Amino acid sequence: VQLQASGGGLVQAGGSLRLSCAASGRTSRSNVMGWFRQAPGKEREFVAAIARSGGSTSYADSVKGRFAISGDNAENTVYLQMDSLKPEDTAVYYCAARPAAVTVIGYSPRQYNSWGQGTQVTVSS
Repeated sequence: VQLQASGGGLVQAGGSLRLSCAASGRTSRSNVMGWFRQAPGKEREFVAAIARSGGSTSYADSVKGRFAISGDNAENTVYLQMDSLKPEDTAVYYCAARPAAVTVIGYSPRQYNSWGQGTQVTVSS
């Protein structure tokens, strides 16, 4: 397993969750890692990403100010802290990594070549 995501669950609106994505093997050398989500009947969409070497981050407008992405390079783990959760945040969340040579954050799923198994986040109203 190259990317192992965890931390999803059921939470009430306004609550918080923290997702973790542990990279191993080839993906531990990836510089850019991101989170995407996919709700039933919808396309997979960008949530947040981080360029681990410089620490730059980027967020979808829908989560800006509520979610925070961070990385622990020593542990090869990327986190997504999700606060003030809303029912519309309900989805399967996937972590992903760009090829090791890439240093620019990407916003399309096609730009990421390694994917975790997904973790379900359900926000009740």
